[in-house]
Amino acid sequence: MIGRYGHTPYRVVRWCHAMSTWQCERVTETVPAQWLPLPDVAERLEVSISKVHQMVRDGSLLAVRRDGVLRVPAELVANRTVLKHLPGVITLLHDAGYNDEDCLRWLYAPDETLPGYPAAALGGDKATEVKRRAQALGF
Repeated sequence: MIGRYGHTPYRVVRWCHAMSTWQCERVTETVPAQWLPLPDVAERLEVSISKVHQMVRDGSLLAVRRDGVLRVPAELVANRTVLKHLPGVITLLHDAGYNDEDCLRWLYAPDETLPGYPAAALGGDKATEVKRRAQALGF
């Protein structure tokens, strides 16, 4: 099936999904040191669990299923807030066609030019660079 712009979107999405599942298992299972289930995130943020579910639905927070439970990498929840630039980066990645698993894979992919990986850089002075790179993925 040829898409509107002369490419085959079904095959591309299928290929990306297969690759993201393989790479996501490899990357996100090992890099985040600690995973928090949603009730723990609600407790840390001092909000209700329904508010945390809404944050995930709205794209302000990333959660993926691990061992049958929705979990969030602990370092994405700094102190009593979500990392300042995380919602914007998630929006940029979703606009570029990434799903939540792909977003986590991208946030935890090692990068020599940043201090470790993009998720770690979001909490520091390289957050603008991370946003710029996420924005460039849409083009």
